[in-house]
Amino acid sequence: MTKQAPDVIVFDMDGVLVEVTQSYREAIRETVKHFTGADVSHDTIQDFKTAGGWNNDWQLSHRLIGDLGKDVPYSEVVDRFNLIFFGADGNGLIRKEEWMPRDGLLENLAKRAALAIFTGRVKYEADATLGRYASHIVFAPLVTDDDVLNPKPAPDGLRIIQQHYPGKHIWYLGDTVDDARSAQSAGVPFIGVSTPHNPRHEEVTGSLRNLGAFAVLADINDLVTLL
Repeated sequence: MTKQAPDVIVFDMDGVLVEVTQSYREAIRETVKHFTGADVSHDTIQDFKTAGGWNNDWQLSHRLIGDLGKDVPYSEVVDRFNLIFFGADGNGLIRKEEWMPRDGLLENLAKRAALAIFTGRVKYEADATLGRYASHIVFAPLVTDDDVLNPKPAPDGLRIIQQHYPGKHIWYLGDTVDDARSAQSAGVPFIGVSTPHNPRHEEVTGSLRNLGAFAVLADINDLVTLL
């Protein structure tokens, strides 16, 4: 399906700009194990992500801990998760993130369209990664979970970007059903990202297409070809 070229390209971060299997996903597993002693599989985490409504990894960790019979205050879960993710000395699992855009991709895209971000991360988490990998790229606006009253799958973040660019044609790239539902609610054309290294790649691809993705990319770097 051919779509009008965008004036604004909006990216989700995790699973789109950043490979997070060994960072965020592993932080969920280690947080749950800290409080319960149990190993949670990546498949179980993917089940929740596929169902939708679990974009917040703190909330998902808390839910998994509760499902395993442990009653732990949410604030303690958040603190432990952040310690695992960032590390006491900055050498936490965040260091295992992989930046997925090839050199020059975002610079070339910025010549064609304005770039923005709508992520489920809070601002300090987003800033930590963008400061490491893309400090020279202008994402305007950068919309995080701190900026919205209702998180994904609500369209609040995309509404903020629409207000920032009134009348402009916007595309949104995301990797989860919550991203797709947010785009649907905002009336924004959606492109899915489903990387082949995910053992459930075909399932994720199908879910994103069923929720209205007009294309599903195996790699964010394929966006240039799509444009």
